[in-house]
Amino acid sequence: MLPVIVIIGRPNVGKSTLFNRLTRTRDALVGNMPGLTRDRQYGEGLSGNQPYIIVDTGGVQADWIELSKLQKTVTGETVEGLMAKQAWQAAKEADAILFLVDARAGLTPVDRDIAQMLREHGKKVYLVVNKIDGLDEEEALTDFYALGLGAAYPIAAEHGTGISELIEYIVQGIVEAKNPESPSPEDAMILAEGEQKDAIKVAFVGRPNVGKSTLINRILGEERVVVYDLPGTTRDSIFVNFKRQEQNYTLIDTAGVRRKSRVHESIEKFSVIKTLQAIAASDVVVMMIDARENLVEHDMWLLGFIIEAGKSLVIAVNKWDNLPQEQRTAVNDELERRLAFVDFAKIHFISALHGSGVGNLFLSINQAYQSATRKLDTSELTKILQKAIETHQPPLVKGRRIKLRYAHAGGRQPPLIVIHGNQVQSISADYRRYLERAFRKALNLSGTPVRIEFKGGDNPYAKEKRKT
Repeated sequence: MLPVIVIIGRPNVGKSTLFNRLTRTRDALVGNMPGLTRDRQYGEGLSGNQPYIIVDTGGVQADWIELSKLQKTVTGETVEGLMAKQAWQAAKEADAILFLVDARAGLTPVDRDIAQMLREHGKKVYLVVNKIDGLDEEEALTDFYALGLGAAYPIAAEHGTGISELIEYIVQGIVEAKNPESPSPEDAMILAEGEQKDAIKVAFVGRPNVGKSTLINRILGEERVVVYDLPGTTRDSIFVNFKRQEQNYTLIDTAGVRRKSRVHESIEKFSVIKTLQAIAASDVVVMMIDARENLVEHDMWLLGFIIEAGKSLVIAVNKWDNLPQEQRTAVNDELERRLAFVDFAKIHFISALHGSGVGNLFLSINQAYQSATRKLDTSELTKILQKAIETHQPPLVKGRRIKLRYAHAGGRQPPLIVIHGNQVQSISADYRRYLERAFRKALNLSGTPVRIEFKGGDNPYAKEKRKT
C-alpha cells in the first residue's frame, strides 16, 4: 500500500506551502494568516518511481493541546474542534510524521507540547525546520534539538531547498520497513482466499451511501459485504475474490469519501486515505455517482486523483431506477458538461439494488483493463503520429515548424507513448490533448487515460564552437 506521510505543526509554519511543493499543486491555501487550512488536504507525491500519499493538517494550537492533556471530549461542533481531531487522527494513521517548525520564530512552548504528544503516538517523527533560507543553518537548528526528536532537517518550503532529498530518505525508509517482499494485510487476505495472479483488481469508490456495497453484493449474488442505510458503514477497504466467465477479479469495496463540509468523525477522514490506497492498488476504478444528487466538488476531486494515478476508469451512475425522465435528462446534461475531461470513460446507468445494467459493467471493466495493458507496436504508433500530423500540423515556433519524427511505447497502465522530435518543449497543452485523443481513437483504447511524453533530439555539435 502507498506510504502515508502527514504534516503536523502549529499554524503558519509553512505546512500548506510544503504540501503544495510535494504534490506540485496549489490545492492547499497559502497565506500569512494562521489557521488558513481548516481541513485535511490529501495529495499524491512522487519520490523517484515511488508514489506516496501526503496529508496536510490544520495548525495545532495551544488550547487544543490542553484539551487533549485533560482528556476532554472534543465535540466537533466548532472549527477548532474538528481541526484538532483531524490532526491527531492523521498522526495515528501515518507511516511517518513531518513535524514542521519555524526557524525564524524559534522554539516555542507549543512546539514542545506537540513534540511530547507526537512521542506518545509512537510513530516515526521527522523534525523538519522550515524557513531556513537566509539564516545561519547551524545556529537556527540548535534550539530544536532540545525537543529530543533526534536529527533536525533544514528546508525552505517556499523555495524547495532540501525537500527532495528529505522525502526520498523518508519514503525509502517506509518502504524498507514495510518489507515489500512480504504481502500486506490486504494482500495476505486475498492470497488466503485463493486469489489468482491474473485477477483484475477493481476498486469501487464514491461518496458514502452511493451504493458501493450494494453493488458488490449484487455482483456476488450474496450478502458478502455489510450493507446498511447509513452513510459511512464501510470504514475500511474490503477485498473480495470473484470469478466471472473464466476471468478472476478482486473486488475492492472502499469506505465512502464524504464531502468535506460533512466530515465530523475523525475515523471517516481516515477512510479517505484507505480509499486513495485502494485506488493505487487497483487496475480499474469504478467511480459511483448518485443519480439523485448532482456531481459535487468531492466527486470531481476524486476523479482528478484517479486520473493523476493513471488508473483505468468506469463510471456507474447508480439509483437510476424510477427516476423521472425530466431528471434523467438533467443528469445526462450535467454529466456531459462536467465530465468532458474523462471522455474516455464509459458511463453506465444502473440500479445496484435491483440489478438493472449491472452486468454490462464488466464489459467496460474488461475493455478498460485490456486497453491499459495492451502491447503497442512502434511502427503502428509512428503511422498514427504521421497521420495525426497530416490532419493537424503542430504550431509554428518563431517561424519554424515543430517536427515530430516517430513514436514508441514507454509503458503500460496507463499507456505511455513517447514521441521524439525537435522543439518539443514548445508544444502546447492543447496539441498534446489532440494527440492523446488521436492515439486513443486510432488504437481503439477505451476506459484508460493515455499519457504522452516528448523527447527532444540533442544537437551533437551544440557545444562546439562554430568554425569561421
